Amino acid sequence: MSDAQAQDEHAPEAGHEADYLRADGGLRGWLLTIDHKRIGIMFYGLVLLFLLLGGLFAMILRAELITPEPTLIQADTYNRMFTLHGVIMVWLFMIPSIPNVFGNFLLPLMLGAKDLAFPRLNLASLYVFALGALVTLGGAVAGGADTGWTFYAPYSTTTPTAVVPIVTGIFILGVSSIMTGLNFIVTTHTMRAEGMTWTRVPLFVWAIYATSVIILFATPVLGMSITLVGIDHIYHFGIFDPALGGDPVLFQHIFWFYSHPAVYIMILPAMGVISEVVSTFCQKPPASYMAIFISSLGIAFVGFFTWGHHMFVAGMSTFDAGVFGALSMFVAIFSAIKVFTWVATMYRGSIRFSTPMLYFLFFLFLFVFGGMTGVAVATQSLDVHWHDTYFVVAHFHFIMVGATLTGFLAAAHYWFPKMFGRMYSERMGLLTSAAVFAGFFLTFFPQFLLGNAGMPRRYYAYPERFQWLNALSSGGSFLLGGALLLTLVNLLVALRWGRKATPNPWDSRGFEWETATMPIKHNFAVPPRIQRGPYDYHLTEEEAHARVSPG
Repeated sequence: MSDAQAQDEHAPEAGHEADYLRADGGLRGWLLTIDHKRIGIMFYGLVLLFLLLGGLFAMILRAELITPEPTLIQADTYNRMFTLHGVIMVWLFMIPSIPNVFGNFLLPLMLGAKDLAFPRLNLASLYVFALGALVTLGGAVAGGADTGWTFYAPYSTTTPTAVVPIVTGIFILGVSSIMTGLNFIVTTHTMRAEGMTWTRVPLFVWAIYATSVIILFATPVLGMSITLVGIDHIYHFGIFDPALGGDPVLFQHIFWFYSHPAVYIMILPAMGVISEVVSTFCQKPPASYMAIFISSLGIAFVGFFTWGHHMFVAGMSTFDAGVFGALSMFVAIFSAIKVFTWVATMYRGSIRFSTPMLYFLFFLFLFVFGGMTGVAVATQSLDVHWHDTYFVVAHFHFIMVGATLTGFLAAAHYWFPKMFGRMYSERMGLLTSAAVFAGFFLTFFPQFLLGNAGMPRRYYAYPERFQWLNALSSGGSFLLGGALLLTLVNLLVALRWGRKATPNPWDSRGFEWETATMPIKHNFAVPPRIQRGPYDYHLTEEEAHARVSPG
């Protein structure tokens, strides 16, 4: 008897109920659904739309920078476009991409729960997110802002551009994030299946949990900072304007108190994906479950005390700079623990080089490379040299965009059969993943060299000696954009014509694969009782399935 046949027999309950896509037909069935899986799918569509929009702005910027002189767009348009690119990519793609899509879809399945703790709150978070996106993009239609995504004061309080609607939109997006994070935390505490002890909780869930804690504590601070900017912009109180008695450095403290932990809001979920992928495609448990679990919580905790390393040139004592630099090194230690654990997991594993595994390797490269440059810029003497140059842009994109994007794409391929019941073209997946990595590296590695040579970031024109590196970077961005489009096409084609997926195509021991592929509306016909861990690869698939029995 094949494993697939065996699992089919183990899941007869799923055969009596339609899968979640077919359970409730019609537009109303989607718009008013409280099924976490459907809500995750709707978030999926939104974040992909915003990825395309943010990516389009990036390619226009790179097209302008092929030559040192102005060509395609005016300077004002350039300033507004890089602001919108940053705002869209940070708040409309990177922060919500993995938690809101894959967290929503998979967290209850992994915990053996019927749904999230607050299904209606979950649906409300979707509409609040959509409202926030509309208000933000409305600000773009109204002329956009030219402040950069960091909204540094006092300029952001005096510029005549449309700052107020954009910061209002971001505030609303923050409310949506808090609703989602609260739901994930309560679900993890209260809705785990019988037998699922804390040490049996999958690492992806731990990553989402740690991310949610950061969201709950840090997002209100962001809301306060941008609200003050909006109020100052309208009423000219001068809260951050030294000409009126205000303090611009105060804004930087408040903004970075949120925005540095926001780095971990983006990257911790990707780390959770990577932990699942490396175990499945090496057919081994993590080298140390506790090391990954503790380091996730450690990053979430220490990340709140490192914001000052963004402000070394804003006026800071040598002692303070040393403390912030040392605390930043602690994040590097926790990150290194994760990297060593993932690499150790591969040792003597039965490695299968499928598309998700390839994205794992690309994630590892970009994360280590970007992380090491992060250690460098957390050192005051080096940071002063690289501050506000393209070096910082390259570091930011390697660690935040590169790691988040490869984690997102690994998840998109790994859980595609579970979400849609179809298999994508593996050959195209491998080809496009290699092209994504090549395009990404060609785009941002030259920017390290540009920054080290002294080219400032956000400049519209530049000296001719920087042209070949800028042209190389622009060429890489076009390759990256084309590769991402082909990736999307590959997955869209698979939705219609892809081979039907078997119940557990990767032979994973993850609990989410114990449900039907695709899952039924209420996930489980009978609540499961967990009698094993999520990475028990010493068990056969039949044995593993037998230990997740109906309660």
